[in-house]
Amino acid sequence: MTAAENVCYTLINVQSDSEPPSEVSLKADLEKGEIKAKTEALKKVIIMILNGEKLPGLLMTIIRFVLPLQDHTIKKLLLVFWEIVPKTTPDGKLLQEMILVCDAYRKDLQHPNEFIRGSTLRFLCKLKESELLEPLMPAIRACLEHRHSYVRRNAVLAIYTIYRNFENLIPDAPELIHDFLVNEKDASCKRNAFMMLIHADQDRALDYLSTCIDQVHTFGDILQLVIVELIYKVCHANPSERARFIRCIFNLLQSSSPAVKYEAAGTLVTLSSAPTAIKAAAQCYIDLIIKESDNNVKLIVLDRLIELKDHPTHERVLQDLVMDILRVLSTPDLEVRKKTLQLALDLVSSRNVEELVIVLKKEVIKTNNVSEHEDTDKYRQLLVRTLHSCSVRFPDMAANVIPVLMEFLSDTNEAAAADVLEFVREAIQRFDNLRPLIIEKMLEVFHAIKTVKIYRGALWILGEYCSTKEDIQSVMTEVRRSLGEIPIVDNEIKKETGELKPEDEVSAAPAQKLVTEMGTYVTQSALSSSRPSKKEEDRPPLRGFLMDGDFYVAASLATTLTKVALRYVLIVEDKKKQNSFVAEAMLIMVTVLHLGKSSLPKKPITDDDVDRISLCLKVLSECSPLMNDIFNKECRKSLSHMLAVRLEEEKLSQKKESEKRNVTVQADDPISFMQLTAKNEMCSKEDQFQLSLLAAMGNTQRKEAADPLASKLNKVTQLTGFSDPVYAEAYVHVNQYDIVLDVLVVNQTSDTLQNCTLELATLGDLKLVEKPSPLTLAPHDFANIKANVKVASTENGIIFGNIVYDVSGAASDRNCVVLSDIHIDIMDYIQPASCTDAEFRQMWAEFEWENKVTVNTNIVDLNEYLQHILKSTNMKCLTPEKALSGFCGFMAANLYARSIFGEDALANVSIEKPIHLGPEAPVTGHIRIRAKSQGMALSLGDKINLSQKKANL
Repeated sequence: MTAAENVCYTLINVQSDSEPPSEVSLKADLEKGEIKAKTEALKKVIIMILNGEKLPGLLMTIIRFVLPLQDHTIKKLLLVFWEIVPKTTPDGKLLQEMILVCDAYRKDLQHPNEFIRGSTLRFLCKLKESELLEPLMPAIRACLEHRHSYVRRNAVLAIYTIYRNFENLIPDAPELIHDFLVNEKDASCKRNAFMMLIHADQDRALDYLSTCIDQVHTFGDILQLVIVELIYKVCHANPSERARFIRCIFNLLQSSSPAVKYEAAGTLVTLSSAPTAIKAAAQCYIDLIIKESDNNVKLIVLDRLIELKDHPTHERVLQDLVMDILRVLSTPDLEVRKKTLQLALDLVSSRNVEELVIVLKKEVIKTNNVSEHEDTDKYRQLLVRTLHSCSVRFPDMAANVIPVLMEFLSDTNEAAAADVLEFVREAIQRFDNLRPLIIEKMLEVFHAIKTVKIYRGALWILGEYCSTKEDIQSVMTEVRRSLGEIPIVDNEIKKETGELKPEDEVSAAPAQKLVTEMGTYVTQSALSSSRPSKKEEDRPPLRGFLMDGDFYVAASLATTLTKVALRYVLIVEDKKKQNSFVAEAMLIMVTVLHLGKSSLPKKPITDDDVDRISLCLKVLSECSPLMNDIFNKECRKSLSHMLAVRLEEEKLSQKKESEKRNVTVQADDPISFMQLTAKNEMCSKEDQFQLSLLAAMGNTQRKEAADPLASKLNKVTQLTGFSDPVYAEAYVHVNQYDIVLDVLVVNQTSDTLQNCTLELATLGDLKLVEKPSPLTLAPHDFANIKANVKVASTENGIIFGNIVYDVSGAASDRNCVVLSDIHIDIMDYIQPASCTDAEFRQMWAEFEWENKVTVNTNIVDLNEYLQHILKSTNMKCLTPEKALSGFCGFMAANLYARSIFGEDALANVSIEKPIHLGPEAPVTGHIRIRAKSQGMALSLGDKINLSQKKANL
């Protein structure tokens, strides 16, 4: 049975390497074998019938030799056998032998063993033949009064199924079950009985609930869940009933069962929009997140809170609960923390921002005390970003946040320190009143900075914003302290020779071997490679970076020294002091340049860095007003402009979000009447229980295009030709992790086709879940066959196969029709996503699979080509609109998407318009795709190749 069609009760494992036994040997085992042999034979019969074998000759054997046995295993297997065995003749009449089976089950329903009675009742739920059920009805009714609850609860299920399928067999079922429910004490029996009344006779269910509504909180959780479902359905269908049941739902929020609390909170939100109800539901959700240990549960409930927040009228209520929401941060899982921080940030207001910042500061300090772990670093980064956002939105908070965060500039985790640095840079530019505080803290932590990237950023901030004489001198002191004794080259050589003199074991021979034509410092350079590691640790930080060959920091240092020196000249009037300061700055630059040109560092200085340092030396020697203006004003203007653009983008995105959330109703908007609305217009009026059931069964329908029928027809694939004896076409329905193939098979011949079987195989990361059952097709008849395919990762997959069948009366071998391949489109799994520039660059460096696609299109406009690629690949453009606007003949853009399996896909589009070939020349260039898996990179490349050729203009 396919999951999309029917409920599957029993899963039977079939060993693929086992050979099917003969009917004769099975008959012998079933007649004369021991209990164990009969059990094995019966299992084999069941498997053969499931595979399409008929085996009519064994039916009477099983009735005579197996059915009378009292062994429990045999009885259980017989229930499966009678469920799957054909019970009717080809013309649809019940087999005569089934009367004997019916009599055997009537005896089992009166058996003293409760297990046999209960399992027989469960089996009767699956029978679809009313002639078999009719003689058993008195025995089924009698089971409602059995002493054991297992029998009674299965009797209720049997009565419900029979009433639903054949109401004429037990017309008084609702009344019977209502009386049973009133007197029943067992929770599971009450739950089954109440469930039946909900679906069979809702009025009786409500009557019963009315009599015990005050005792609901004392019931078992399984019954409480069913009561919540009934209340939801009643209030959904008849809103006037809400007031009658809302108190009951409020009481169930205090239930001891987490499942009941969750369902009650969800129902309460749909029943009432009152602030007290929303607050109670939200509080219940928060308690569930904190108390539940399963991270998946936490994430699901967090999503419910986020849905509440997205409702404009509920947001105000949730703002009062921000501090409660922050209690969730005690969870160690990073994904839960990420969602919690985002939710708290969305809900923060001027009323609670101060408390939020205090909690976040405590959390940041806590991360410093925890032993180093990968998630700790990422969590710290999240906290820094959240505090950054708070400070930008509420500038009054910045003064409290900055001192705590600046301690993390000396952190070994570069990512968190880089976020702090970015925040500090923005704060020092935006908030003039905080500059002295930031400069003071920066000078305090400057010597402790461990990573070169952070060091460069800190140097730039100090050079740009130190404006007093004392601060400038402090910067120079810190630089000298971080650089150590100068000139560096002489100092390093003295160190080496000084260390080597007392050591007798170092011979002259190695030194001689290492002397080459490199120049003065070769011997020392060679010896420096065997320096003890202790001395390397003793080096000041800046000197350490330079000795490692990182001279980009030297270029940054030169720029900083130039800025502070030019500013010092303007502030201090004493010529002698001016010259002394400028000379010191120039000496530092020269000594760094000398070091770069020597062979002491691990890598020599690059030409770019030499040019920058030389330029700074020239500027300081001339001190022209123009250069002063460029160094001390234009740099800051560029930063100011960049921050202004970013702020404008943030405001624009916030405005769009708020516009989305604000529900505006125009005076001339049509009034929607619930009774007249189309199914797809119901939106919030849909039954949430039904939707969740469909989602669990994998039957959720995606939102189709404007014309749902047209979009469904687009997914129909023709599998055979119109002249083939069997015509087949498939509708490919892609759910999240599986594909359902709905194959229509048409017999185009005048013969009856027996054992018509759809045989499928897959290529790629696809797996066929089940083998479709064989069919018998009458002449010119048709049938639908469903097949499920599981998907494991994002890559193009191919499903191929054939249809095989026997022609009735023909002596020839089986006939075969080969099917066309079904190509599974990668676009069904890829969704647009966004990430920061830093994250994009990091992933770009980490991902090992790259696919370079050459642009081959007939589109002549750059922007149009980019939009076409975005549309055909489901990717999102990370490059801002402003960077892409205008026309300059070329374009570079970064694209990003994420699959439903959590795989990332990156793309870099580099295209140009060859103007020299005329205005109608098509776009040229390359698209580079990077992904973690080879399949993703290749599949996305194939998709781009196919789609760019399809562009019709």
